[in-house]
Amino acid sequence: MGAIGACKGVYEPREDSFLLEEAVEKYAEGSVLDLGTGSGIQGIAAALNGCMVTFSDIDENALNCAKTNAAANGVGGDFIRSNMFDSIRGSFDTIVFNPPYLISDGETELAGKDASLEGGASGRELIDRFLDGYPEHLKAGGTALLLESSVNNYGGDVATYGAVIVGRKKFFFEELVVIKIQGNGGIDGI
Repeated sequence: MGAIGACKGVYEPREDSFLLEEAVEKYAEGSVLDLGTGSGIQGIAAALNGCMVTFSDIDENALNCAKTNAAANGVGGDFIRSNMFDSIRGSFDTIVFNPPYLISDGETELAGKDASLEGGASGRELIDRFLDGYPEHLKAGGTALLLESSVNNYGGDVATYGAVIVGRKKFFFEELVVIKIQGNGGIDGI
């Protein structure tokens, strides 16, 4: 992939981003929703592989960053401001999400900490919202790609959703994984 420029106030791609990018390059197809797009790295990787991409983020600054990076890489797509799935309409062949997953100390806004890193008191707030919401927006036979950490008990999600681990990177303090969920993840009634 081409270069992804850093944008002030937007999560700069790191090891987690690159691990998920590898899975996107391998598994994303058709129409792709890059939820929480940030710099746009995942959507750009999908678009460079011929996918039609919807870039979505709650932060207008992140959407502008993704637009700039997409243009710099010669790709485009739709750009939608949305809090998770709130403003997302329709369904997609692939949904990609790199959530904030670190455990919050409750001081994020007061201390000016990076909200793109913290996922609530358990670190799972946005992961759980994603898992609750993705089936409504995933086409039959589609694929969801989700980055998780060992701090979030990804093993429980692998078992619950019949997911497979398609990427893994170990660090001294955590293990990052990309889980791939096919269709509704085996959840009855969805």
